[in-house]
Amino acid sequence: MRVPAATLESFAADALRAHGVSSDHAEITARRLIEADMRGRTGHGLIRLPSYLERIRAGGINVRPTITVRHETPVSALIDGDNGLGQVVMTRATELAIDKARQSGLAWVGTVHSNHAGAAGSYAQMAADAGCVGSYLAVANANGMPPWGGTIPLLGTNPLAIAIPTESTPFVLDIATTTASHGTIKVAAREGRPMPEGWVVDAAGRPITDPAKAHEGFLVPIGGYKGAGLTIAIGLLAGVLNGAAFGAEVIDHRLDETTPTNTGQAVLVLRTDLFRPGPAVLADLTHHLDALRDSGSIDGGRVRLPGDEAARLQADAEQLGVPIPDKLAVQLRHVARGAGVESPF
Repeated sequence: MRVPAATLESFAADALRAHGVSSDHAEITARRLIEADMRGRTGHGLIRLPSYLERIRAGGINVRPTITVRHETPVSALIDGDNGLGQVVMTRATELAIDKARQSGLAWVGTVHSNHAGAAGSYAQMAADAGCVGSYLAVANANGMPPWGGTIPLLGTNPLAIAIPTESTPFVLDIATTTASHGTIKVAAREGRPMPEGWVVDAAGRPITDPAKAHEGFLVPIGGYKGAGLTIAIGLLAGVLNGAAFGAEVIDHRLDETTPTNTGQAVLVLRTDLFRPGPAVLADLTHHLDALRDSGSIDGGRVRLPGDEAARLQADAEQLGVPIPDKLAVQLRHVARGAGVESPF
């Protein structure tokens, strides 16, 4: 099934409004969800809407938050999300960071009392779309991995995204610091396919391939101890620095729908003309990335760089509609009935 992006945005926003979310917050959240689906980040798209609504019904998300700037300098800010929807809090944080970077050259904005904000790349790309370099860090909303050599899962998938503008397609790296994210595992479970070995292991290090049993094991960090160290660094920078949850303080939003998660995130935005004239920088970035693409591949085509496939998928979705798998369509029909809104599925 293919559905126009505008139709999906309207549906998601209507469902959120039906649960008491203010109109502008519903529209921002819906836009971020559909962006994720359009760019192939399906683990952070509409598949998340049912769980968001469940958490709202349980009282775990503030549908009418007062989002404030708690502390501010010319190059930084701490935003208190008042337990509002994460997409709204992070959109506000990213927009503020872009505004500050335009004035001062760079800006770092952190969040406290936020929630799950979806695809990391969305916020980094907001900066790239504004002609800036953007980097996004977050503390994940569930722990599934012990520190390297440990036995207690005190760390999460803690994502990192970096977006760099060019004269054409921006470079957009969007990764979890574990081999697979919870969203990716959720998609595998929905599609009824096994997980590859190396995503999840049990306490003895044996692979778990059934996504329905992923919660019984530990997530695997990218690059062994290096990825585990990066996960901690991101948690400190996006969580502890802001006064947000980290380690044992993290609330698993899948299991506890009522306790505020106090999620922490951070976004860094840099103007491209900090060291040289902006047009020359963009030209050089474009040249070097195109050189990598044209450097030769195993299948004879161009080498695919981070962000290329997302841009292709987005263009495809804009022309043909956003792909909605059958099982997700069934879930969303239930959402429509429960919210009393019209279903496009």
